[in-house]
Amino acid sequence: MPRARKGRKFDQVLEGARNVFLQHGFEGASVDDIAREAGVSKATLYSYFPDKRLLFMEVAQSECRRQADEAVELIDQNAPVDKVLTEAARRMVAFLMSDFAQKVFRICVAESERFPELGHQFYHSGPVLVRERLMEYLAKAVERGELQIDDLAFAADQFAALCKVTLHEQTIFGVAACCPPQEADKVVSGAVEMFLARYGVR
Repeated sequence: MPRARKGRKFDQVLEGARNVFLQHGFEGASVDDIAREAGVSKATLYSYFPDKRLLFMEVAQSECRRQADEAVELIDQNAPVDKVLTEAARRMVAFLMSDFAQKVFRICVAESERFPELGHQFYHSGPVLVRERLMEYLAKAVERGELQIDDLAFAADQFAALCKVTLHEQTIFGVAACCPPQEADKVVSGAVEMFLARYGVR
């Protein structure tokens, strides 16, 4: 697959594509619609992204990176481990419940058979990125004697899975359009308590 080319209107194109993909899905999003929403010509759009799949993957990856970078920047990683994990869980639950995350997830699943690279790219820019950022923090916590973890990657995956309990499946399958704040708080506190019960220093 060809690569994207950066340029002066790159971010403008990306934002326009983000809006169109979320509104119409991958298949329903036309290049004409994206160019119109972004306020650029089709020639400009193609000069940056010669393939629509490439554009979709860039939209998904950029949002995942933004969320991950923001979490690292705003969470005080020197705070007590329960505080850090609670804030991380809150951010993960909020992102998983967001309209963007749910729609991108559905699009990737729906298109994965015809375009498997979409699923692969989203997996590496989403779950794998979350795992890597969590592992970086968990390694520091282990070094400080706050946690006891032998397999950092597995522990990070477990924490991420705990943050998906109940709510993720309900929203993805349309059982619930959103979740009450108390339900999100329940998932967050439950994830942290169970994780610390397994890996906390006694």
